[in-house]
Amino acid sequence: MGGFLSFVKKETLHILRDPRTMFIALLVPIVQTLLFGFAISVETENIDFAAVAPNRTEAIRSQVERLSSNPYFTFKGYIDGGEINDVLRRSDVDAVAVFADDYDRQIMAAANGGASEKAVQIIFDASNPNTAVAGAGYMQSVLLANQRAGAAMPDTHLLYNPQMKSAYNFVPGIMGLIFILICALMTSVSIVREKEMGTMEILLVSPVRPMWIIFAKMIPYFLLSCVNLASILLLAAFVLDMPMSGSMIGLVGISLLYLMLALALGLFISTLSDRQSTALLISAMMLMLPIIMLSGMVFPIENMPGILRGVSCIIPARWYIEAVRKLMIEGLPFAAVIKEFCILLIMTAALVGVALKKFNDKLE
Repeated sequence: MGGFLSFVKKETLHILRDPRTMFIALLVPIVQTLLFGFAISVETENIDFAAVAPNRTEAIRSQVERLSSNPYFTFKGYIDGGEINDVLRRSDVDAVAVFADDYDRQIMAAANGGASEKAVQIIFDASNPNTAVAGAGYMQSVLLANQRAGAAMPDTHLLYNPQMKSAYNFVPGIMGLIFILICALMTSVSIVREKEMGTMEILLVSPVRPMWIIFAKMIPYFLLSCVNLASILLLAAFVLDMPMSGSMIGLVGISLLYLMLALALGLFISTLSDRQSTALLISAMMLMLPIIMLSGMVFPIENMPGILRGVSCIIPARWYIEAVRKLMIEGLPFAAVIKEFCILLIMTAALVGVALKKFNDKLE
């Protein structure tokens, strides 16, 4: 045990003396969390709009005031119908709401069960289609909700994320990605670096058994990832205003299990390569791209073809991200993520067994 702890101390000092490793391991996760939480957003905000209203009745002014009081919209004034194309081409506004001449009559007729007519027309600059589709939906929902005929509209509620904040989606995904990168990628590169420099043989002739040497190299990265876990949870709670209403013990527990799985994955990658560049390439192909594309971090799994949905089942990050969303955002107890926990546990056990066997075979 004394020799084992000496190797742990050696590897820890090696990491602390490498400022580049410390920068990647500690600062990059914080920057990525803030970047995805604030800068990278799929929300449509700050929509400038104008209104065309030949008859500015009280009902029309009320609708415009409700739109302008919404934090997503900024009212730029009334314009004439002939100015619509010009203001959109000049990017003076993003949208124009055109109210019919007989807006009040149409609203009253619709409220009394009359024929539905085009009381309001929404014209959007669709040069950015994502912004146009989302913005048009926002504006339509506000206008319909405030019409007198709106009583016939369905009462819609958005659970868990009523403001549709992108951070609620990206933070669990970033956790799944960062922990894999820190534990798996850096661990595999650290072991392969020893092979590439020819120092692995020197370590193996020490009194400590080879497997304990490998575990000693993994422990510092595990501790670094624990620091990252604490920093991300603090940022999510106090900077990004994530709800954090579920089982914190369950969240930490399943995160530690995920870290162990990532360490085993790093050990497995180290058995497939003898050069750091190869380890980095394998990590990029086996870890980063599948996590981003197939884990549900960015693209909904439900929208994928059946084959890709099947492939996503073997991506550990998929199950971890689902569990984090349930615990962190939906506020569910740990019992709600037993399925995800068991899947990750089975993956960890299988990966540890395969990685250790291949590593022993390679040493022999």
